Amino acid sequence: MSQTSTYARRQSNWNRNQNITRYSSGVKLGPVAHTVLVALMITVLGLIYLTQATRATSYDYQAQEIETKIAELTDKKTELEVENARLTALETVRNSTVAQTMSAPSETAYVQE
Repeated sequence: MSQTSTYARRQSNWNRNQNITRYSSGVKLGPVAHTVLVALMITVLGLIYLTQATRATSYDYQAQEIETKIAELTDKKTELEVENARLTALETVRNSTVAQTMSAPSETAYVQE
C-alpha cells in the first residue's frame, strides 16, 4: 500500500499571509477504521489514567507507612521520657541529703483489715 500525497494550489484570491497550498492524503479511511482508531485512543488514554492513579495509590501507601512509623516512634519516645523522669526522680531522692540522713526502721508494723 503506497501513500500518495498531493498538494493543490489555491487559485482564487491570494492574499498576504495566507496559505497557498493544502495537503490532501491519498489514503482514505472508512467508518470502521475510524471507530477502531477512536477506540484505541480511548484505551490508551484509559491506560495512562490507570498508571497515574496506581502511582498515586502507591505513594499514598508509602506515606501511610511512614506516618505509622512516626506515630510508633512518638509513642516510644513518650514512654522513654516518662521512664527517664521516673528514674531521674528516684536517683534524685536517693542522693538527696535528707535521704542520706535517714536510717532504716527497727520494726515494721502492717495494718490488717
